[in-house]
Amino acid sequence: MGMLKEFKEFAVKGNVVDMAVGIIIGVAFGKIVSSFVADLVMPSLGMLIGGVDFSNLAIILRAAAEGREAVTLNYGAFIQTVFDFIIVAFAIFIAVKAINRMKRKEEAAPAAPPVPTNEEKLLTEIRDLLKK
Repeated sequence: MGMLKEFKEFAVKGNVVDMAVGIIIGVAFGKIVSSFVADLVMPSLGMLIGGVDFSNLAIILRAAAEGREAVTLNYGAFIQTVFDFIIVAFAIFIAVKAINRMKRKEEAAPAAPPVPTNEEKLLTEIRDLLKK
């Protein structure tokens, strides 16, 4: 029973839940980026460089024959994946940069001085009386 309780405490901690939410949002964001690259960026880029369709770019290593499929190196799909990565990495960079900027502003803001305790007030009065 102790192990189940320990696992429950671990799973319900804020960091684990935050991480799970981040992963789910990251997967959804990855799908959006993949669609953006595949459906918008790559066709536009292909048109700019002469109507090339990147998804069909491949090197044929072995031609198809009776009962065998062709063996190809699909470097067009690789190029598309690289673009996906670059866009995701740039978006994460911008997000982290914004978060760091907000943290720096919080750190730069002066904190209010702590309110002295009753003991500190009494010691201050005694010190002042001794000075006189």
